[in-house]
Amino acid sequence: MRIPIYQIDAFSSQPFKGNPAAVCPLEEWLPDEVMQSIAMENNLSETAFFVKNEDQYDIRWFAPKIEIDLAGHPTLATAHVIFNEMNHQGDTITFKSKIGDILEITRNKDIISMNFPTRPPKKIYKKELIEEAIGVEVEEFYENRDGLAVVANEEIVTNLSPSMDKISKMNYVGLIVTSRGDNVDFVSRFFAPQIGVPEDPVTGSAHCELIPLWAEKLNKNKLIAKQLSSREGTLYCEYLNDRVIIGGEAVTVLSGELII
Repeated sequence: MRIPIYQIDAFSSQPFKGNPAAVCPLEEWLPDEVMQSIAMENNLSETAFFVKNEDQYDIRWFAPKIEIDLAGHPTLATAHVIFNEMNHQGDTITFKSKIGDILEITRNKDIISMNFPTRPPKKIYKKELIEEAIGVEVEEFYENRDGLAVVANEEIVTNLSPSMDKISKMNYVGLIVTSRGDNVDFVSRFFAPQIGVPEDPVTGSAHCELIPLWAEKLNKNKLIAKQLSSREGTLYCEYLNDRVIIGGEAVTVLSGELII
């Protein structure tokens, strides 16, 4: 069996920046264990698989160790493949996830925008374990799918050297560390060793939690964010109460075939 595969750098207009994702168009679903093995073989933070279903696309996302219920940068990467490698007609795409989320995607010139469900984080009071894991003072701590630590400034976020062992023992998909930005509205980093991703370069789904938090803190609905990994990426964000818009650019860096 030969399966098309693309590698896309998402949230960047340049190769080797942003967050790389693998994308596999399928005629029909492969067994789950095969898709999980492909994701492990690719060894990227996520591999996306999609199947055309009438006028929309069913989509699933796999990290190296587990299937993910929502993922931003591989969705952006998949939309880029459909728009640019498969000659999709028009500037809109609809994805349906395994858990039933309907994700509307639009293209405006080079920016692909994703309409995702919001995941407002809840403030909690157990900062000590988080401070021990990341080695800096935490001003506030929140949780939803991920843990979310707010620190004092961008310099602290940039210079973090957290304990992957301690983060891996937390009961979250990942740990987000965030602050106000110096030249953008907010910055973040994302660590998820428990799912095989020590640090994710640019994490779209984390912004389902970050956008409502910073929209409230900054009292504005349109925000620009930057994720401060070594590859870094820029996200154009909008808060719509129960939905968020997450936009960015993408570029193809590889295309070929998987032979199974």
